[in-house]
Amino acid sequence: MPLLDADAVHPITLPDGTLYRDTVYLKNVIDHPRIEVGDFSYYTHSGRPEDTAQILAPYLGRGVRERLVIGKFVQIARGCYFITSSANHPMTGFSAYPFRIFKPETFGYKDLPVKDTVVGHDVWIGHNAAIMPGVRIGAGAIVAASSVVARDVPPYAVVGGNPATILRMRYPDEIIAELLDIAWWDWPIDKIEANLPFLTSGDLAALRVA
Repeated sequence: MPLLDADAVHPITLPDGTLYRDTVYLKNVIDHPRIEVGDFSYYTHSGRPEDTAQILAPYLGRGVRERLVIGKFVQIARGCYFITSSANHPMTGFSAYPFRIFKPETFGYKDLPVKDTVVGHDVWIGHNAAIMPGVRIGAGAIVAASSVVARDVPPYAVVGGNPATILRMRYPDEIIAELLDIAWWDWPIDKIEANLPFLTSGDLAALRVA
């Protein structure tokens, strides 16, 4: 029996056999035209599954221009959320008050720049982290709990703080390049599970010939 079920809503089964209902596979509970999610990416929250998109990205309306793109195998802890470009206020004049959101014909500030927010594959976002508009987080990165990510994060970086800064890189540049080239997250799930001992132990030599 496979370890992972891509079609599950609640992917975690507790030792006593009951489902842990606070964790959901995002792809199976989000139906939003501006959110794209890869397989096996999960989020933990205490709301209803059908409210997941609103909890995760509260300002991302269905008629906005930007997108939230989340890769495969992303792990998003409880309390995390994305502040997308639609939450921005105008800052080029003397007032930042969002006057034009109060009329449907002027809502959206089409003169304001927007950027997609993109989370790469196998990213871990820790408890209560906030991701700011237009940020791109590279594959394999780790975001420390309670961080505010206001700028792009390179692949396999560990970032933390407010604003989040790079605390360290998980691996040397040559290993990062090789991991990105291997791109294990694109393998069939049976191949991934067959290579779990090497993925979880950091056996790069074994992954090279997998």
